[in-house]
Amino acid sequence: MNLGFYLVAFLHVKSIGVSTGWGPDEFYVFLATTWLINSIVQSFLMPNAQEFSELIRTGGLDFALLKPIDTQFLISFRKVEWPSLSNFFLGLLILGYALVRLSNRTDPAWSVGPLELTLYVLFIACGVALLYSLITCLAATSIWLGRNQSLYDFWFYITNFSRYPMEIYETGWGIPLWYAFTFICPVLVVVNVPARLLAQPISPKGSWEWYLIGFTFLATIVSLALSRWIFQRALRSYSSASS
Repeated sequence: MNLGFYLVAFLHVKSIGVSTGWGPDEFYVFLATTWLINSIVQSFLMPNAQEFSELIRTGGLDFALLKPIDTQFLISFRKVEWPSLSNFFLGLLILGYALVRLSNRTDPAWSVGPLELTLYVLFIACGVALLYSLITCLAATSIWLGRNQSLYDFWFYITNFSRYPMEIYETGWGIPLWYAFTFICPVLVVVNVPARLLAQPISPKGSWEWYLIGFTFLATIVSLALSRWIFQRALRSYSSASS
């Protein structure tokens, strides 16, 4: 559905925003990156996060705490929803199509090398880790709040911001959103940074973009540490279902 919308949109406009660099082929790299990251999250992370409140209600968390393995790791990766990975392969197809079109372009010329590919894979991992941190924080609140379906609705509303180039938030009323979802809850960098590294050449990037790349890596480390602390803090507040 999203792909069809943008196919129609690019019949009438040349780019997403004026002078943003997100033409059709670049944006298809962005869209493919969104699908790759979201499919990993939906397959490996969300099914387990959604069951966490049930583990608390039914006492399953008691058994997880008794096992000789890290509780957060065990709960985070108990099951895999394999059908959701179909979007991963569709994302690869769209990515391959966009890269072929970009490689055939001469004005402006585009090329990709080992550095771009390595950074792309690295920052896709960073994007998944950032979303994992957010999921873990929301799941941990189940210990304090019980069933928290409204918080998972909040998850989908928040992550919707990551599905568009950050340039659309850099004017008018979007500026507070740009700051909030880049530096406070950094969901904007989840897709924007890896897609930008691959779709747009590295050499002419401004210094602010390199700072953004560095910030993304730092934000990933801080987010993982913070989510770990919140999860452990929540476990210390847990009372056994049998008590």
